[in-house]
Amino acid sequence: MKKILVLAIAMVAMACQQNKIGYVDNVKLLDGYQEKIDVEAKFKTKADALAKKRDSISQAFQLELQEFQTKAQKMSQKSAQEEYSLLQQRGQFVGQQLQQEEQQLQQSSQTEIDSLVSKVKKEINDYGKANGYTYILGGGDGGSVLYGEETQNLTDAILKILNDKYKK
Repeated sequence: MKKILVLAIAMVAMACQQNKIGYVDNVKLLDGYQEKIDVEAKFKTKADALAKKRDSISQAFQLELQEFQTKAQKMSQKSAQEEYSLLQQRGQFVGQQLQQEEQQLQQSSQTEIDSLVSKVKKEINDYGKANGYTYILGGGDGGSVLYGEETQNLTDAILKILNDKYKK
């Protein structure tokens, strides 16, 4: 009889220790995170400036090419070929420089976004520990939550914490 009572108490205790599970909509969380919005705006401004620079250089190079074509008609074939070759080399060099700037901008942007994602993951982890969650799952596009009760959705709470910390 004593063994049955101990077994019953153990079963009741296990039933009371249910896992606390919540989920976060990753897409909504990141799209609403003000720091991410600001970082994206900063890099969009830089990308737009680089595009204007590229367009300006391209236009100047096209004008120079047109001037050369007019001038080349009055030059010897050999001189025209030499000058055209130099013009081509300069165009390739400028193109490579612009491409390097674009790659550096993309790398810098990706590094900052990766840092933000790490910060968000840490905040989710801290929130879970502080609030007694056993699991916090990721939802949204590509997430693992196909359905979840809205009461278990932690997105807004975590988003508020992130944005409040960013404002400081």
